[in-house]
This record gives sequence, structure tokens and C-alpha cells, in this order.
Amino acid sequence: MGLGLLASRLIRPQKTAARTLLLRSIVTKPELQSPEPATAPQPDPTPDLPPRTPLAGARVHFPNPEDAIEVFVDGYPVKIPKGMTVLQACEVAGVDIPRFCYHSRLSIAGNCRMCLVEVEKSPKPVASCAMPALPGMKIKTDTPVAKKAREGVMEFLLMNHPLDCPICDQGGECDLQDQSMAFGSDRGRFTEVKRSVVDKNLGPLVKTVMTRCIQCTRCVRFATEVAGVQDLGMLGRGSGEEIGTYVEKLMTSELSGNVIDICPVGALTSKPFAFKARNWELKGTETIDVTDAVGSNIRIDSRGPEVMRITPRLNEDINEEWISDKTRFCYDGLKRQRLNDPMIRSSDGRFKIVSWHDVLAVVAEIALQVKPEEIVGIAGKLSDAESMMALKDFINKMGSNNVWCEGNGPSPNADLRSGYIMNSGISGLENADVFLLVGTEVIQLTFLICLGWNAWIIAVMSFTFCYFFAYELVCCFYDVLNLFFAFMFCTPFCTFSLPLCLIFCLMKCQPRVEAAMVNARIRKTVRGSNAKVAYIGPPADFNYDCEHLGTGPETLTEIAEGRHPFCSTISNAKNPAIIVGAGLFERSDKDAVFSAVETIAKNGNVVRPDWNGFNVLLLNAAQAAALDLGLVPESSQSIESAKFVYLMGADDVDLEKLPNDAFVVYQGHHGDRGVYRANVILPASAFSEKEGTYENTEGCTQQTLPAVPTVGDARDDWKIIRALSEVAGVRLPYDTVGAVRSRIKTVAPNLLSVDEREPATFWASLKPEVTQKMSSAPFDPAIKNFYMTDSITRASKIMAQCSALLLKK
Repeated sequence: MGLGLLASRLIRPQKTAARTLLLRSIVTKPELQSPEPATAPQPDPTPDLPPRTPLAGARVHFPNPEDAIEVFVDGYPVKIPKGMTVLQACEVAGVDIPRFCYHSRLSIAGNCRMCLVEVEKSPKPVASCAMPALPGMKIKTDTPVAKKAREGVMEFLLMNHPLDCPICDQGGECDLQDQSMAFGSDRGRFTEVKRSVVDKNLGPLVKTVMTRCIQCTRCVRFATEVAGVQDLGMLGRGSGEEIGTYVEKLMTSELSGNVIDICPVGALTSKPFAFKARNWELKGTETIDVTDAVGSNIRIDSRGPEVMRITPRLNEDINEEWISDKTRFCYDGLKRQRLNDPMIRSSDGRFKIVSWHDVLAVVAEIALQVKPEEIVGIAGKLSDAESMMALKDFINKMGSNNVWCEGNGPSPNADLRSGYIMNSGISGLENADVFLLVGTEVIQLTFLICLGWNAWIIAVMSFTFCYFFAYELVCCFYDVLNLFFAFMFCTPFCTFSLPLCLIFCLMKCQPRVEAAMVNARIRKTVRGSNAKVAYIGPPADFNYDCEHLGTGPETLTEIAEGRHPFCSTISNAKNPAIIVGAGLFERSDKDAVFSAVETIAKNGNVVRPDWNGFNVLLLNAAQAAALDLGLVPESSQSIESAKFVYLMGADDVDLEKLPNDAFVVYQGHHGDRGVYRANVILPASAFSEKEGTYENTEGCTQQTLPAVPTVGDARDDWKIIRALSEVAGVRLPYDTVGAVRSRIKTVAPNLLSVDEREPATFWASLKPEVTQKMSSAPFDPAIKNFYMTDSITRASKIMAQCSALLLKK
């Protein structure tokens, strides 16, 4: 002890002296007391940092340059608009922040905590997705504190996650796999029993393995905010928290398949694609969808000659990153009921397979025997511009002008493009503040009137009371006794209301959509700017607030004459938009209807030099290109006197008035409705097997690319017509697809501007006055079954299941 005390006394003065010397040396430096600027302390030089590019080529838009602020991400100065989050600032700086719950098109939840970063002067890591960026903020994304925080979050997420990656369909494209490899630990400390969750039945399209769910709530926010349905929600608390549906109902949205893409784990996967293939076995082909007139950008994943799945591609101007369920799941129809070989109907009514040489000779011989005015050509709703150009040239060379596209009506008006395209553009709808929908249901419904209003009211009230009362009791009391009393108390009400509730659920309307992506864009506008929506047409259930003005042309006439209260709403709007459904093309009084709509547009200042809110929502992929190419019949009654009818994929045309002795040629890829009346069948390739040009409803030209080889002995449509013209002695002057497009350039040069939207030059005010009287018949729904609208979807087994379950009456 004596030696220790002596040593401590000897050491302590030395420490004090050293500390004193250190302080004295700092204070007495002459450089600190000198007023010369040359000896002033110099700041640390900023390192010469190489420039960084934003992630995924993102571009930063500054609405007001004065609102730009500067932040520092890992020492890099970044200028961003005021209001951006820390995560968005990191993306602009080229730093990828891991995340699970954050999605750029959904609201911020901030519940996964995977995006933690370190911010200077903050006592702990912050969630970058929910923290707004402030001027001068110094953000550090690669520090030991941030890495340790992410590693801890990943350990918590994997605590209850099952180890079933080898049998998970998300394997190979799973965010949880990628981020656990990049930010996770090499081992876990959790030794207890993992929890398990019962799978939910969301319908025939989405498969659930809810034990894999990490409660990021992306699917819940998508269903509520984008799809506009309250089908999904978070139930329970703590370790019992899980995502499910209310009262065991199916997910009935026409956009339900998008939850598969936004789910970061394997909790929500494609039910038709389950256990079919791995993503690294698939070949992706970027193309477009042709099941409607929107032209959504898609990627076809194929393995060998078979299409395995369809996923969306990003296109901000058309479909953003969503697609409808019909677009996503109709691919199995591409391999069912296909036409493989040329066939001729024999005398006994059966088809027999023949060679191309023989079948073309028979068709040419019959075509040369009839009068030119008795020849009719009809293009189908899935036809591309090249095939329609070839069909028009062939029919014209045979001496007839009776050629049109189904869906455009018997006498379409193709003089002005502004009269049949969406002039504001799909993305331009976000700038509108008032919408008037005429004769179109972007969401359609059919009601079952099988009960009186009294039964409706009783059913709704009893169902609501039983559900909420039982829910409150179950949530408040957890012991068995209280649960027993809760169910005993609710049993009489449930017994009374069960039959009425079942009838009420059957009477509930199911959405059937003309243009799902246009409807999603309108809903986005309504949510973002509180735009007003009103519609004239059959009763429908929209997934946003709207006003039903009427069912028929009478309401349209009142607005055109200024006698309706909604006239003031249109007049006071800054950017009013009118959307007319293409189903009106089939009405006999369509000219009078369009004249009334044009009067409303003129009185409401809908069309201006800086804004054109007059829009026509087409139904089919071929309609816009057909009108641009001039597929307009010479006579609206030509089908009644036709002796030679050439159906190029036209399955929905009415042939009841066709003479019995008429010769019908059906050229298509599916054995659909047109085959039953055909005398000759010419097999053609589908959109996934050929290169074709399509124009969507806003006038944007896009092209399909072949993803799989053709089936059997099928050929491209334009090649078949080109070969037939040579056999018939009226040879068409093109042999390649490039030559066909050169011919298109002389007729409609806008169809060669790929991925560009060609606006209309002239407005409909140049049209002559219409003397036609408007009928009092109400507007009918243009689509009766959303899931079965063409030959591909009608051949799809998946679409048949959706039609049976989701449109059950």
C-alpha cells in the first residue's frame, strides 16, 4: 500500500503539469493573437467529389427555383425542392436507401424502419422516408450507427419469417432476400417458436402466404388509395397483427393484381403463376397490351414457346406502373382454342385441313366471282395498323370501299382526329378540375333488383349492427367467458340477418371496367385536387365521389341548352374535361349526341389554345388506327347485301342480316364467334407473336414485339392478305413490314411516330351543323363482362374463373 500511495503521488503532479503545459501552449500561440488575415484559420478544403447521378435516371423538377434547398448526403451537396424527404434527397444524390414500406406512389407509413439513416445533431437514427429534408441538413447513410440500426431491423423482420425461400415464388426477385444479404447479419439470436398466420382467400388471382408478411401495409394502402376499395386492412395488435380482408370477402378490384408487384416479400404472389417457373428461367420481352384502348406498357415473360406471365412496365404518361387484372392474367388464353392450320368447310359442315396454296386459291376464286360492291372487309378489335392497311388496300383493289373496324359503328366520322381521340391525354387528366362523363362507365355495375327497398334497409342495418357490435366485443375482451357471451348475444341478430346479408352481398355490384387505367388516373386527380366528377349514363358505383346527373340524352340536352345546374360548374371550372364513351358510336343518333357534347364544350370553354378537355374514350386497341387509316364503309347497309365477307379477327360483328349464301372468310388466331359462320379459316398470329403498330385512345403510337413463336402454320395478318392478293391477281406493292409502313406513311404519317402522342390539329367546330334528332333511349353499357371482351380473354380459363366468382349474380 505504501508503494502504491507513493507511486500515485508521484504520478498525479506529472499529469497536472502536462495538462497545464498543454493549455498554456494553445493560449500563447502568436498565430491566434495576430490580426493578419493571412494567418487566420483556414477551413477544411472541400474534397473534390465526383458528380453523382440520381437513381434510375430520376429528374428533379423545381416548380419554384426559390424553394430549392441544399442538403449534404455523405458530404455531397444536393439541391432539392422544398418538401422532399430525406430518402428522396438520398435518391437524388445517387444513394440507394433500403426500404420495405415506402413506395413513391403511396402515402408514407414509416413502419418498417429499414430506411434508418444518421442525421447530424439527431440523438438517434431517423426514418428517412418520413423525415422532411431541411436546409443545410447533413445526412450520413454509411456510418456504423446506420449499419447497426439496419442490421437490427432486419433481424427483427426475419425473426418470424419462415425459411421457405426454395419453394417461394418470390425467390430470385425478393426484396427481403436482397436486403438481408446486403444489410443483415450472418446469424440470428431468436430461439423461440416462430408465429404462423392463416392464409386468406383473396380470390382466383392473388395467392396468400401470410406467414411471410412483414406488415409493411403496401397492399392496404394500394387498395385504399389507388384501387379505391376498402377490401384489405390491418387486424389485431402486437404479435397478433395481420393483414386480411373484412368479413372474409374477396378482393374485387379490377387492379387487385398490382398488390403482387408491390409486395416486397412472398406474402402475395400470383395464383395462376404459382409453382410454374422461376424468374431466372424466363425471357422478358417489352411490348404493349391490346385488350383495351389504353395501350398499357407490359413485359411478357416467356419460357420457350409459352407465355408464362405478364407484368407492367413503367410509363408515366399512360399506365404509370399499374395494369388491370385482365391485362395481367389473360395470357393463358394465348394457348387455348388456337387456330393452327388453314381449313375449309366441307359439304357435311365440318372443317378439313388444307394447304395454304389450296385455301388461297379457293378464296381468290370466290372473291373474283362476286360483284365489287358485294365485297366487305371487317377488321377486328385486336388488329394492328399494318394488317388494316393491307386489308383496306386489298378490298379497294377488288373494287369495293366497304371496309371498317368493329367498334367504330356502321358510319364513323373519321374526318377530324379531335373527334375520336383523348385530346387532353391520359396524364393530362390530372390537370382537370371538373369531369363530365357521357355514356361511359370507367367503372360499370349491374344491379340485381330482387328485393324491395325495405329489405335492403333491413339487411344493411342488421349486417352493420351485428358486425360492429361483435367486433367491439371481441376486441375488448380476450378471455373465453367474454367471447362466449359475445357470440351468444350476437347469435339472434346474426341468425335474423344472415339470409338478408347473403342476398345483400349477392346484390352488391361488381366493378366492370372500360378503361381501368383511365379510371385510376381520374381517381388520383380527385384525391389530389378534389376535382368534381359527374356522369350521364346507367347507374354505376365509382370508387370516388361523383354526381349522377341522369341516364339518357335528356340530361345532355339540358346541359347543352344551359338549363341544368351543372352548367355553372363547367363554366366556373379552370380546366373542365368531358369524356365521351365510344359505346355511343353504335347509336343511330350518335351525330346528334356528339353535337350536343360539342355544344357543351363550346359553352363551357372546354377547348382553348392552352387546354383541350374534349376526350373520347375508345374501347378497342384497333379503333384509333382504323379511323386514322380511313377504314370507313361506303354504305352503312353493306352487310345486308354482301356476298363475300372477309373477317380479320372480327368476332363481335353482327352477322344476323348477312345473306345465307354469302361466303365468309375468317382470318384470326382463336376459334371464337366468327368461326361458326365461316366457310374458310386462315390462321393468324396473336399480338405476342408478331411485330405490329397500335395507336391508343390518346393518339400515342406504340409497337408490339414478338415474345414467342407463332403457333402451328399461322402467319402474320398482313402477310396472308399480301399472298391472297397475288393469287387473286391484284398484287399489293409491298413484301416487307418496312414497305407496309412506308405505305402507312402516305395515309397516316402519325402512325410512324413511335412512343409519341400526335395531338389533333383541328377542332370539331369545323364540322357542319347536324340536323339529326336525338333519341330518348338511355345510354346502354358498352361492356357487359369486363373479363371477357375479345377472343383472347374469352379463351382464358383464368378470366372464366374471374367472371364466375367476381361477377356472380
